[in-house]
Amino acid sequence: MGETNGILLVNTGSPASCTPADVYRYLTQFLLDARVIDLPYWVRQLLVRAILVPFRYRKSAKAYENIWTEEGSPLLVNSKALSIQLQEALGPSVHVAIGMRYGSPSIRDGLESLRAKRVNSIVIAPLFPQQASATTGSVIEEAMNVMRDWVVFPQVRFLTEFATHPRFLDAWAEVGRAFDFSQYDEILFSFHGLPERHIKRAEKFLCYKAQCYATAEGIATRLALPRYTICFQSRLGVDAWIKPYTVNIIEDLARKGTKKICIFAPSFIADCLETTYELGIEYNHLFTSLGGTKIDLVPSLNTHPAWIQALTEILT
Repeated sequence: MGETNGILLVNTGSPASCTPADVYRYLTQFLLDARVIDLPYWVRQLLVRAILVPFRYRKSAKAYENIWTEEGSPLLVNSKALSIQLQEALGPSVHVAIGMRYGSPSIRDGLESLRAKRVNSIVIAPLFPQQASATTGSVIEEAMNVMRDWVVFPQVRFLTEFATHPRFLDAWAEVGRAFDFSQYDEILFSFHGLPERHIKRAEKFLCYKAQCYATAEGIATRLALPRYTICFQSRLGVDAWIKPYTVNIIEDLARKGTKKICIFAPSFIADCLETTYELGIEYNHLFTSLGGTKIDLVPSLNTHPAWIQALTEILT
């Protein structure tokens, strides 16, 4: 029997359903991660269980309800479709599994499914292009926690980032070519934000913000965009996060008379709550309420053929 290899694709995850109870459980698991909210244990417990989740979960449930599909969460649906198409591209000598950092299927589920197939090697691929402790770091830590009780180990490799991989940038440019950028007054590159303290702790090694700027520059160069603005979304809590905030940029543009905006969101490889709802619905409503005409959102890579091809190169 020939050797077989495994790939575990990992993304953030989603609640089991869009009901308030499931969203409550999901947010609690997510926000109690010490790499997401890097505060002392009892401070984090109090903040999450007494303030953040109780005041947030019903609003989040309504947001999920707006984008939920018959098959489930868009992120999970897109992740499953990606794994199927990547499996077809790589052939039978590679087994592709998925695992979500929070929710189901879990990282443990994905790793155990690969171990059951007796693979000789595993590539654990957090699908976060720009590395951060709260995303890639959390996935790596959880995977190592799962595997620490294994008696026999296959070869294990982690994909840590691919923010400037040429094929990743090519794939985003290919998706972007469906748009006529000359018709927009402004083009934004909106990345998921992080607390500024995360950046200060990591900048000596690998700066998340610098990776975001490099990603935007790589895509913009390929599309010959004459101008663009980089900003950061999804702020949580009252601490200072990376600036400028996407919501503030959109408000300022609307008040200056800007009518049409196009937004890329290249920290998300699959459409999810942060793209479909936050950018596509919530920010669009804000923009039009202040006098803007429309925000167009460039779709995430999802299962675009250029992304499937790029991922095969990135992972092998």
